[in-house]
Amino acid sequence: MPGDHFSQHASEYARHRPTYPVELYAWLAAQTVRRELAWDAGCGNGQATLGLAEHYSRVVGTDISPQQIAEAGGSPRVEYRVGDEGTSGLEPKSVDLATAAQAAHWFDMERYAAECRRVVKPGGVVVIWGYGLNKLAPEIDVVVQRFFSEKVGPFWPSGREHLESEYQTLELPFEPITPPPFAMQTIWGLRDFTDYVGTWSAVQRYAKARGEDPIPELFHSLSRLWGTDERVVTWPLYLKVGRVGK
Repeated sequence: MPGDHFSQHASEYARHRPTYPVELYAWLAAQTVRRELAWDAGCGNGQATLGLAEHYSRVVGTDISPQQIAEAGGSPRVEYRVGDEGTSGLEPKSVDLATAAQAAHWFDMERYAAECRRVVKPGGVVVIWGYGLNKLAPEIDVVVQRFFSEKVGPFWPSGREHLESEYQTLELPFEPITPPPFAMQTIWGLRDFTDYVGTWSAVQRYAKARGEDPIPELFHSLSRLWGTDERVVTWPLYLKVGRVGK
């Protein structure tokens, strides 16, 4: 994994990120013959790791950030380890499902694919997914897009471009499986939303470089457009799914 972009605000990341739909985990589980072991690389605070534990007997989550893992939720079925995308520490041909949720765009994909070939069972499944900018309302989306690209745009670390391409620029060298569409959705007030934006790696890098938090300015820009009500916030998910050859 080229860099650790979230250790310094691991607790905020755990509190303010949206959650993946349960239908996604059910669909993934249906793609594997057995449900004995799943490996979640770049697991962060364990959001996807715990979701997989509803379907798999054992789940191992790995991340390069000890701080992120310290914020992760527990389960009798889950084990967390510090490690990058190429060092799972798992036995050869032991994994039914390998996942990377909102993480593969930071990976060295050749190392990740090589580790998947080593640890995933023949016929097992590898899936990477991510999400980009949310969808709210056109007038709000314009402001958020401007903040994203102009205000903090220069501070995005390398890798973010893969989300902008909806993961089409990432190669998953396994037999492709076409997934159905999935999206995250939540109901938030404006403060909830700007707290989430505050977890963006570019926002953290901007604040460190400039010595100021850009979030209050965004909150002010959106307050008139947002109103006092909570709003439905939607993030389409970008999935790439592949089956390892037998």
